[in-house]
Amino acid sequence: MLSAWRWFALALGVVIADQVTKALVLARFSLGERVELTSFFNMVLVYNKGAAFSLLSDAGGWQTPALVVFALAAIGVVGAFIMRSPGRTMLLTGLALILGGALGNLIDRLRFGQVVDFLDFHAAGWHWPAFNVADSAITVGAALLILEGFVHREGRARSAP
Repeated sequence: MLSAWRWFALALGVVIADQVTKALVLARFSLGERVELTSFFNMVLVYNKGAAFSLLSDAGGWQTPALVVFALAAIGVVGAFIMRSPGRTMLLTGLALILGGALGNLIDRLRFGQVVDFLDFHAAGWHWPAFNVADSAITVGAALLILEGFVHREGRARSAP
């Protein structure tokens, strides 16, 4: 149990980084305002009523309560996995990042009814949907879970007779 707290601390760090960056963007930018930082990266304030990559953003309003319920369920499941998966560092890091990201976006949904996004990558006129620190943590966490699955499977295959 004691070792689980370090993973919850990592999740809290993600929440803090996410909420601080969002607060800075909200204090500095007006809705839709865009600042070009490089030839491929802008900062822009947008709101996302949908899920990742603006999926369901035009769904008519039902998605916000559904996404809150989904986030609460995911947070409970991920928290339980963290409590019950000692010693698997890559797995626990991925889960903690997902937990922190889910909590960061949940806070936005409860405060604003939508998520604050501000990172805008683009190339040749094509823009990736804007995202935030929480989204990044969820994506990196999911990638770590996939990678850990391969590493863990290989480890089991090598130890099999």
